[in-house]
Amino acid sequence: MKKAFTLIELLVVIAIIAILAAILFPVFAQAKTAAKKAVSLSNQKQIGLAIIMYAGDYDDMYPEQDGCTLNDSLESIYNVQPAGTDPTPWCQNSTSSGLGGYAFRDNHYAWQKWVVPYTKSVGLFSHPAITALHGTQTKNGVPTGLDQGEIANGYALNIALTGSLNTWHSTANTYGTVRSSFTGGTQTGVASPAEAMLTTELWFEPVVEIWEYPDVKGATTGYPAAFREHWAAQFYKSGGTGACGEQDGVADSSKTPFNVVPVGYADGHVKAMAVGDFLGKTPTFAQYTGGSLDTYACPAGAAYYSTSLGAPQIAAGAGQFPLWGL
Repeated sequence: MKKAFTLIELLVVIAIIAILAAILFPVFAQAKTAAKKAVSLSNQKQIGLAIIMYAGDYDDMYPEQDGCTLNDSLESIYNVQPAGTDPTPWCQNSTSSGLGGYAFRDNHYAWQKWVVPYTKSVGLFSHPAITALHGTQTKNGVPTGLDQGEIANGYALNIALTGSLNTWHSTANTYGTVRSSFTGGTQTGVASPAEAMLTTELWFEPVVEIWEYPDVKGATTGYPAAFREHWAAQFYKSGGTGACGEQDGVADSSKTPFNVVPVGYADGHVKAMAVGDFLGKTPTFAQYTGGSLDTYACPAGAAYYSTSLGAPQIAAGAGQFPLWGL
């Protein structure tokens, strides 16, 4: 006589498997998240070291150049133009022919191009847990959107430390042609490199915003947009009573997938800090500017801020907020 499981025994086995699955699946999810976090921190460390190596090859200066180079998009889909083609239409937003998208532009919005020779990898700049904001839409084989060909889903450069240029195809009177760093744009100009942020994770821009002062055309100085209210709105969920309409203390996992803010410092090390800790190391709008909050400081996505309030009230290297070089 053949022996077989009874229905009760089968149900017991199925129940045990279901219980084990319920216990293990969250553990697997946590392990996957931890692995992505480790990859993200590793990527950021390699990026920071690449920037330091760049500065070592260029007389201590951080990268900040601007240019236009055929077939050098960070998105390889665009790098199919015949040799000898004028790259200009791919280095400005749009022309009468409908080209554009900045795919071949070599400025701070594509700062990764500056250090790719040191990283040897473009994939290093894409975050393992943040969805890409910029796609690869094309029209007649060329990018159609303002930000096509750029990478803005993970790592952002603090251009207040490096400085940046908007000199390609520009005149001396163009707004923000030269944005000099408030620290001088050199490694040695950073007062406390082990505490100053060079890169961080950011879900909406490839650069950490700057505050331009004076607000003039041509040459200006880029100070960090170190407004606590702004950063609270970027890290916390919206729809609350916070100064910028955020739910203070409620992290948005789509913006901070690991519920921390990983920071790459100017000395090359990387550390993940709690959102509250990051905000605590950032001055309020009033502390920084001496004035009451202006709502222009709240929105995400605006890389440049200008103000009529004058220069920041906290000097570079003052030691009050070293995360921002202040």
